[in-house]
Amino acid sequence: MLRIGAFGEIMMRLQTPDHRLLRQSDSLHMSFSGTGVNVLSALSNYGHQGYLISKLPATSVGDAAEAALRRLGIHTDYLIRGDAYLGLYFLEKGFGVRPSKVTYTNRLDSSFNTAKLAEYKFHQVAKELDAVHFCGITLAMNDAVREQVLTLAKVMKELGKRVIFDCNYRPTLWGENGYEKAKIYYEKMLYLADLVMMNERDAISILGISTEHLTRKEQLLDVIPEVARHYKIEQIAGTHRDIHRDNQHSLTGFMYLDETMTFSKTITFAVYDRIGSGDAFTSGIIHGYEQDFSAKETVDFATVASMIAHSTEGDTPMSSENDILRMMSESVGDVER
Repeated sequence: MLRIGAFGEIMMRLQTPDHRLLRQSDSLHMSFSGTGVNVLSALSNYGHQGYLISKLPATSVGDAAEAALRRLGIHTDYLIRGDAYLGLYFLEKGFGVRPSKVTYTNRLDSSFNTAKLAEYKFHQVAKELDAVHFCGITLAMNDAVREQVLTLAKVMKELGKRVIFDCNYRPTLWGENGYEKAKIYYEKMLYLADLVMMNERDAISILGISTEHLTRKEQLLDVIPEVARHYKIEQIAGTHRDIHRDNQHSLTGFMYLDETMTFSKTITFAVYDRIGSGDAFTSGIIHGYEQDFSAKETVDFATVASMIAHSTEGDTPMSSENDILRMMSESVGDVER
């Protein structure tokens, strides 16, 4: 059993009914999510102990968010409370060729994004956990949060604990010249990370690694080993996605470990709710590694976990290990391409 933390923000998700646009709706469904929340929820379902490291407002909204974490099986020992605001976003679910749309509001004024480094007890946290997950979305917030991310990652590394970094680059958060702004912080995290979630586009666009190859798979096989060697990263994983016109997506997972690239089966499925599916893949990779699955078993497990998350309402993955293993043995062959 892994004792794993995630440093990041919990946000309120306000979703329109069905697949309506905001301008068509007069009601919204409220829930709470965030990259770290999603990863920890999935890992809790697999039998691990997940701890969110974050700050929530000292209000009834903060109380509701903390209660939501507990319902997901996430431990709240490392939560701090204070200030008045919680970040939130509106979700308009896409359908077919129309993509889902996320609109953030009031995020930079949230309790998490205005917290001070001294409020967190990072040395205590690092001593008590086996691993901590970090997200590139968190790096995009502000200088204070970036300092917090790097401080905790360095403490974990110094103690010989596992550092997990999901690149998760969001151009709207980094703004103009975003790749240039992000590169310095991404490189600092890559030098500290043991497991990195990224693909060849991240390596090319953010890190500036060049390749003469034209297809995505060839580029992946060229640049990901170079990233692993340069930054001394043990494990790199990610997905390739193809979007079809009939609301069907095809997904192929990959993992680079022990100087070997392993691919999952390519699976094709209908999409109900895409938000959080990448976090489901990440949690599957973490779980497979922790359980000593083979490389092929790990990447297949993670890819099927992501597929199931596409069929589940909400951001947070809800499947157990047995749910995923059963789907791997019984159903994936029916949709393999």
